[in-house]
Amino acid sequence: MKENLQRLAAVLCASILCFLATTVQAEQRPAMTSHVPEAVASGVAPLVGHLSGTQRLSLAISLPLRNEAVLEDLLQKLYDPQNPNYHVYLSVAEFTARFGPTEADYADMRSFAEANGLAVIDTAANRMVVDVEGPAANIESAFHVTLGVYQHPTESRTFYAPDREPTVDLDVPVLHVSGLDNFTLPHAKNIRSSQQLSQDAEAGKTTGSGPGGQFVGSDLRAAYYGSGSLTGNGQSVGLFELGGYDLSDVQSYFEKLKQPFHVPVKGVSLNGAALGCRIPKCDDSEQVLDIEMAISMAPGLSQVVVYVGKLDVPIFNQMAADNTSKQLSCSWGWGDDESSLDPIFKEMEAQGQSLFVATGDYGSASPAGYVWPADDPYVTAVGGTDLVTNGPGGSWKSETGWTGSAGMPSKNKIPIPTYQKLPGVVNSTNAASRGLRNIPDVAAEANTNQWSCFDQGCFGGNGGTSYAAPQWAGLTALANQQAVQGGGTTLGFLNPALYLIGTGSSYDSDFHDITIGNNGKFNDVVGYDLVTGWGSPQGPNLIDALVAAGKSE
Repeated sequence: MKENLQRLAAVLCASILCFLATTVQAEQRPAMTSHVPEAVASGVAPLVGHLSGTQRLSLAISLPLRNEAVLEDLLQKLYDPQNPNYHVYLSVAEFTARFGPTEADYADMRSFAEANGLAVIDTAANRMVVDVEGPAANIESAFHVTLGVYQHPTESRTFYAPDREPTVDLDVPVLHVSGLDNFTLPHAKNIRSSQQLSQDAEAGKTTGSGPGGQFVGSDLRAAYYGSGSLTGNGQSVGLFELGGYDLSDVQSYFEKLKQPFHVPVKGVSLNGAALGCRIPKCDDSEQVLDIEMAISMAPGLSQVVVYVGKLDVPIFNQMAADNTSKQLSCSWGWGDDESSLDPIFKEMEAQGQSLFVATGDYGSASPAGYVWPADDPYVTAVGGTDLVTNGPGGSWKSETGWTGSAGMPSKNKIPIPTYQKLPGVVNSTNAASRGLRNIPDVAAEANTNQWSCFDQGCFGGNGGTSYAAPQWAGLTALANQQAVQGGGTTLGFLNPALYLIGTGSSYDSDFHDITIGNNGKFNDVVGYDLVTGWGSPQGPNLIDALVAAGKSE
């Protein structure tokens, strides 16, 4: 009798344990953000099929930060000149230990991916992103979704997307899973002529030293910085790219201009992306012009690091996890994904990195999915101008707002950041929003009167805010060189300082205030505006002001 009772108890115990295990296994943890495009959720995009189960996709699984309230407080202190922690930046290891995902959670996420037949392609020192790749069928099973193929409502193509929000059978928080859809395709923010010079050049109106009077990078250095001794020595510029590059195009650019090219260019591949690029299979116009402009503005850089990937999150995350480039530039736009990028941008800010993002080239009509991530509050948004110099390689003469410069209150509905709430930023003349993030913050030459080498040729008539963002990254390398040589730190996220300068008494000597021009809906006005922000840099003066502002009291 006693043995029977013991057997029964054992059976009941085993059943209960099995039930509990099954219950835990069945609990599915949802991701913390949305993944289903509105066009799918609303039914506007008709379903036309099912994504092939054998199609391989690259995903980036983002884990959330810890102690975010503490981080927000720290960031305020890091950029408050009156605080003892002003510009006392964190290392990657310090940031990860205090705010990154735990080692256990990161290990569990890697194991989860591998257990579901997904190959782990890249991991990061900050433990914020796991890059994986695998067949669509495995992805559907792992995240409990069906990947449908839909007709795009506004473009002549189909796209894939999940039919529901992803969940995981894992007790680890998941912030976002990038790559589950391709509803919005990334766009390079440049305009290529490649066939003929711009109308201005043909009319003899441009004042550059390139063929046909086109501007080249050295013209822009002369206009915005002059003939000073700063070259970016000891500084590294990091470039965000969604395609590879042909280094011979860069070499050709400087050879044809008879200018030295001694800056090492280092490629970093994410998600298994190819670093090389050869036409006709690949267009490297964006990638190469970014390199050319950054080096032209700062010809003594220690290196340019070109981060090439298939998804935005892994690229930005590696820029932060490396923390070797204190000035970063991005000239691409895509759909809003603030939830997965903000933690990375906050890390950059905490580590003293400056990130510049081109706003785009369709003026005030630029769509939200093209502008992003320029309207993120943790980046410096760079608009465009039309520059006139005092002859080839000459000094700054005049400047107007470029009609293509994307500027507006955030169409992605990003709330206005603290630095734009300073008195004098939003006023009755500039039509800026009191509730939304306003862009751009600053600007530089972007008109279609620039000469560049790419795709194994050299062409005039090119432009876009793609040219302006790396100009600012290069200029910041000059400023950081001066700051470090003076015994200080790098300047970090520039917006708090830029807006203090813009609303201060030295504004007119630090910036070229651009008061003529428009981008469609908005006009250039005195002070801050939605075409060129605070304007373009008066390089030496602005560098002095930024470095002075960066010295602790």
